[in-house]
Amino acid sequence: MIQLQDVAVTYAGSEAPALSGVTLSVPEGELCLVIGGTGSGKSTLLGTMNGLVPYFTGGRLSGRVTVAGRDTAHHPPRELADVVGAVGQDARATFVTDTVIDELAYTMESLALPRAVMRRRVEDTMDLLGLADLRDRDLRTLSGGEAQRVAIGAVLAAQPRILVLDEPTSALDPGAAEEVLAILQRLVHDIGLTVVIAEHRLERVVQYADSVIVLAGPGGPVRHCSPGEAMAESDIFPPVVALGRLAGWAPLPLSIRDARRAAPALRARLQDAPAVPPTAPPNRDGPPVAQVRGLEVRYAGVTALQGLDLDVRAGQITAVMGRNGAGKSTLLGALCGLVKPNRGTVRIAGADGPERTDGLFVDPRALVGSALLHHVGLVPQQPSDLLYGETAAQECAQSDRESGSPAGLTAQLFQSIAPGAELERHPRDLSEGQRLALALAVVLSGRPRLVLLDEPTRGLDYPAKARLARTLRELAAAGLAIVLATHDVELAAECSDRTVVLAQGQLIADGPSRDVVTHSPVFAPQVAKILAPLPMLTIADVRLALGAPR
Repeated sequence: MIQLQDVAVTYAGSEAPALSGVTLSVPEGELCLVIGGTGSGKSTLLGTMNGLVPYFTGGRLSGRVTVAGRDTAHHPPRELADVVGAVGQDARATFVTDTVIDELAYTMESLALPRAVMRRRVEDTMDLLGLADLRDRDLRTLSGGEAQRVAIGAVLAAQPRILVLDEPTSALDPGAAEEVLAILQRLVHDIGLTVVIAEHRLERVVQYADSVIVLAGPGGPVRHCSPGEAMAESDIFPPVVALGRLAGWAPLPLSIRDARRAAPALRARLQDAPAVPPTAPPNRDGPPVAQVRGLEVRYAGVTALQGLDLDVRAGQITAVMGRNGAGKSTLLGALCGLVKPNRGTVRIAGADGPERTDGLFVDPRALVGSALLHHVGLVPQQPSDLLYGETAAQECAQSDRESGSPAGLTAQLFQSIAPGAELERHPRDLSEGQRLALALAVVLSGRPRLVLLDEPTRGLDYPAKARLARTLRELAAAGLAIVLATHDVELAAECSDRTVVLAQGQLIADGPSRDVVTHSPVFAPQVAKILAPLPMLTIADVRLALGAPR
């Protein structure tokens, strides 16, 4: 179905190729997973399969790419649209209409399908992806996860023979991600759809894959093998595989079910091991940095938050979790003054700092310019929204000027979070992880007391996530208050002190992360599911209990 023969891709201005000497074949009816570190060329490889490389992205492509018998050298993307559907990392960038139902029909309209066929396929797609309740919603009012499902649905409605997805679950909550992946697996098995997925969250996907393409790095070797072979040899692997390696299990488990079957002996060893020190409880007696009282926010008749009370305190990392559309991004927007409450109040610590005891708090919407930068900073779901410079160096210099920071501070922060990142590169040419690091450095240059991050691990590989977690713990130790809106249960387990769970805009759980996530079958990390009822959340917990080196 998809064949690449000695394919190489080199972009203008780059000394090294993004891909080199790639030869592989993906047969019909296979779910193929593409893995590799941030910036290893995964998106480029997917782009060759749908014709966007080089027709849209530019660059020079050599070798031969054949898709459903069509050579992409002679068939541009518009001539592949009936057989290849593609969804990129930024779902909203693909929208061309105003409402969900119109977006689902648009591709079929472009292919001139009969109206009756379009209507039936739109309804089938909404049922498949749980979009019926969003039928008439304005696309601008959708949460990130809802937008992701609509983008996938708009492609599926055209019933392509090949589906190419770049980070399809990155904006989805755990339950929605499982549903989408189960749907894709059913389409692969039942109708022979060929699916190629590039994904960093391997804990969600690897158990569904028929084969894995492993990218070693820009221009490096590419291997196409079975999931078991890939996980045994790759430097990138999910916690379930890390636990299997630590315990010496063979074959390595790829799913929670397989790991639990192999785990009785390990659980017995851990029962007798010294107790794992509990995560530090939320610092409820520490100085408050933000106070939310009776918060209600509505969008065009849709209630995003209602009756929310919350205190955020210095030195605390708070993970905000919940289904797509639960109100997580809205809460972050209210905390930084971007969202106006319909009812209730949001206050952040005033000019004299959170150490004051006289209750001096201000409305973040009353702060502008550098005054706001010194109080609260937001890293949005798309970090590039904060970046406007021609180079990372220009972005850093501008940030220093706007925040009143010493010259070079932002660049120093950037390179400490993303070692090896090139300051002279354009921000859009940086990897996802490097763009996040640059946006975080820009925010931190203002030395805010409250740092907000919305889905910060989108596009990050496991090493980059580990660096981010380490950075956040250091910031919290320095007294900053950090709030993460995230679907990444592994990140929440790794670095958060406290977890808040929202449902339909209401607070339904709030407590120490070790308690909250282990009590939820949805938000529990892989290690907790495998070793339950033991109070283990991460591989680090297991290593500590076994006395193994880190």
